[in-house]
Amino acid sequence: MSNPTETLDALGLLCPLPVLKARKRLKSMPAGAVLRVLADDPAAIIDVPHYCAESGHRLLSQEDSDGHQVYFIQKSG
Repeated sequence: MSNPTETLDALGLLCPLPVLKARKRLKSMPAGAVLRVLADDPAAIIDVPHYCAESGHRLLSQEDSDGHQVYFIQKSG
C-alpha cells in the first residue's frame, strides 16, 4: 500500500462522524494525496465506500485490523 499522506483516527466515533471528518480532512489535502482512516463504527463499512463513490475520491483499500477497519482514500483531482 502506498504510504498515506495523513492518518485520521476516527476510532470510537459513530456514523456519520467518520465520514464527515474524512471529508473535512480531504478538503485540505492536495489532489492525489492518500488519507488513511481508522474506524470501528460498523456503519463505516458501508458509509466510507459510498462516500468515495459519491465524492469521486478513490477507495484504494479497505481492511480489518485488530477490531477496526482501515481505509485508504486517494483524493481526486
